[in-house]
Amino acid sequence: MVWFLEGVCFLPTFLVIWSSITFIVNYLIALFREDVDVIFPYISDTGATPPESCIFGLMATISAFAGFATMFARYKFVQKLIEKTGGVPHNLNLAAFVFATLSCIGMCFVATFQETQVMPVHDTGALMFFISGVVYIILQTIISYKVHPYGSSKGMCHIRTAFAVVAFLAVIPTLICASFLSISKLHWTPEDKGYTLHVVSAVSEWIAAFTFVFFFFTYIQEFKQFTLKVNVEILEFT
Repeated sequence: MVWFLEGVCFLPTFLVIWSSITFIVNYLIALFREDVDVIFPYISDTGATPPESCIFGLMATISAFAGFATMFARYKFVQKLIEKTGGVPHNLNLAAFVFATLSCIGMCFVATFQETQVMPVHDTGALMFFISGVVYIILQTIISYKVHPYGSSKGMCHIRTAFAVVAFLAVIPTLICASFLSISKLHWTPEDKGYTLHVVSAVSEWIAAFTFVFFFFTYIQEFKQFTLKVNVEILEFT
């Protein structure tokens, strides 16, 4: 059997590939149309104007649903490990899933409400996505250590720790620098007020986003170990 068809590891595989394509394709389209600058636009800037806004909205929404499916599968896997081995408080696993859901909802907000049209909603969605996403990564890293040696190896736990640290350190300047910017626009020059803050925030955002996305590659080995099934029970038959 092809490796990405074992268990449900196609979920994180699709999520990482699709999300990466979403960011890169929209950047290239926006760059080709000269809607953004070559150097360090915000990710949202690449999907702010048509037609890339339509493409970004569709692809990012698919990423959000793929992310939810992947994180739900992870939640059920850990739940089963808890039943068999213990070691992880159920509330910790549930909390991780709640933050996962909030992150996916935030992504849907970002995809649906462009920053040039409804900025407060867009920014709220971005906050939900990044903050909830980083908290989710941290909680899953803690869970990984608690369930070891079941699930992932000690080395994989360390790799997840590295992802969590990088994501946490990247999100802080993303949010802090953005909060000090008094203007929002698609084209920047070094002479603009707040240019340095913009560059630091934008670079940190790209690092945080790809760190969050590639974190799911660490799920592949574990996702080979289980499958998900849907059971249908008829409650009343007339």
